[in-house]
Amino acid sequence: MKRARVIPAVSHPFMGAMALACVLSFASGAAVAQIVTPDADPLAPKQASKPQKFQKFGPQQQQQLAQTPSFAPPASAAGDTGYDSTNSRRAKARKQAATQKPGAAARAQAQALTTGQPAPLTLSPYQKPFPTEAKSAMAAAAGQPPVEIGPIRKPLKKRRRDDADDPYAPLGVHAGGFLLYPAIELSGGYSTNPGQSSNPAGASLYSAAPELRAQSNWSRHELKADLRGSYTGYSPDTTPTLSRPYANGKIDGRVDVTRSTRIDLGGRVLVSTDNPGSPNLQAGLSKLPIFTTAGGSVGLGQKFNRLDLSLKGDAERTAYQNSKLTDGTTASNEDRNYDQYGVTLRGGYELTPGVTPYVEGTVDTRRHDLATDFSGYQRNSKGWTALVGSTFELSRLLTGETGIGYTERKYDDTRLDKLSGFVGNASLIWTASSLTTVQFNAKSAVQESAVAGVSGVLSRDFGLQVDHAFRRWLIGSVKAGYGNDDYKGSSRDDNRYMVALGLTYKLSRWAQIKGEFRQDWLRSNFSGNDYTASTFLVGVRLQQ
Repeated sequence: MKRARVIPAVSHPFMGAMALACVLSFASGAAVAQIVTPDADPLAPKQASKPQKFQKFGPQQQQQLAQTPSFAPPASAAGDTGYDSTNSRRAKARKQAATQKPGAAARAQAQALTTGQPAPLTLSPYQKPFPTEAKSAMAAAAGQPPVEIGPIRKPLKKRRRDDADDPYAPLGVHAGGFLLYPAIELSGGYSTNPGQSSNPAGASLYSAAPELRAQSNWSRHELKADLRGSYTGYSPDTTPTLSRPYANGKIDGRVDVTRSTRIDLGGRVLVSTDNPGSPNLQAGLSKLPIFTTAGGSVGLGQKFNRLDLSLKGDAERTAYQNSKLTDGTTASNEDRNYDQYGVTLRGGYELTPGVTPYVEGTVDTRRHDLATDFSGYQRNSKGWTALVGSTFELSRLLTGETGIGYTERKYDDTRLDKLSGFVGNASLIWTASSLTTVQFNAKSAVQESAVAGVSGVLSRDFGLQVDHAFRRWLIGSVKAGYGNDDYKGSSRDDNRYMVALGLTYKLSRWAQIKGEFRQDWLRSNFSGNDYTASTFLVGVRLQQ
């Protein structure tokens, strides 16, 4: 019986090299063929790097390519598979397993078997993004800056300098263990009714708005900050003057005591004025009084597998400057100064990775510097708020938090009606497609009042903004907002509306040109308070 002769797959070293060169040449050609170079756009800003072009290799170049290894050599005493004397792969696997939540690998494997798709990458629990603020699409909410333009600012994410997913995104500045994003916006324009009056008088305006965002880059613990400010001036100005500053800053920190126990820290500051035409303002003002609200919180959080419980204490101080009058005198606002103390208990349960419903309850008390205000009312009060909602982080397509609940506040003075009503808070960013982003904001607040007989003002604001990228460097924005101010103890009820159209042209990572048209309305059931305002703005944004 004849034995079968085994013919080797490669009978000569030269033939093996040629075969390897053909395989590498085919792989290289396939990879290059997938790169599509778009037609040249005369308006597109110049990029730092040019797209890769197709290059054809000759026989001698293919042979040289085959002889030159394009991969890192294996570990010492190790082949392509098998024993690795450096133990680097096992150490890397243990490190990745340590950063995952309990059961995360099993859930990801089950999802991959069910859908037939590879399991998505998950963020480390130490890399949570900074929550977004409900600002840009609000309809002239109290204490908000009079000027703000631009597309949606997504939450910060940890990134490297070589992360080129967006060629126009700022790279930031490394400072020790922090990544800083400084920026400034300079804008100017014209408003038909900057005083928000029923008798409008137009004026040109200018604004300078610096900002600084920061994110720690630590393996454990976290510290993040979002600091914004602006100064808006008008010409010609009115009496009282409408030129005023604005600042809003927030700092959040987390100390990881153990894997399941953390300490939450927070601080905030707000510098602003009442809106022109507010009933809280005195008559005969020459300048809008500035108020400052500063506060902080400290809390303890504990995880029990998927259950997360936290207890937080909060303290806040609001103080007003004296009002300057047209006759040269000043009027005290000491009766509007108050301190607020509160305690919040929250419990959340992670149903699926990225979706955590929660229940939250808060009790607080407000104590004014003067037991009785200048109108003879005792403004001290106690209140509570209950919320139910959920946080979202679904593959970065839907991120944010939403909640709805009820609030109630009772005042020491029996002549002041109890303030109560439904409230809601939301900050959601939905990446509808690679070109379209949608942001929804909602905010509720119980504001103090200086009007005799009025307990307070329950404000509710909703905002919707849609950004669409016509090109990666040309972003169009559409905004719509609605707000309601309910004056408890009075029949007054104000409705605020806003629509805006904007366009952003990104010159580079460091410079953008912006333009916006905005229309505002206020409709009140009290005569003499309605107004309509149109604002035209153009500006430049410089960022790092």
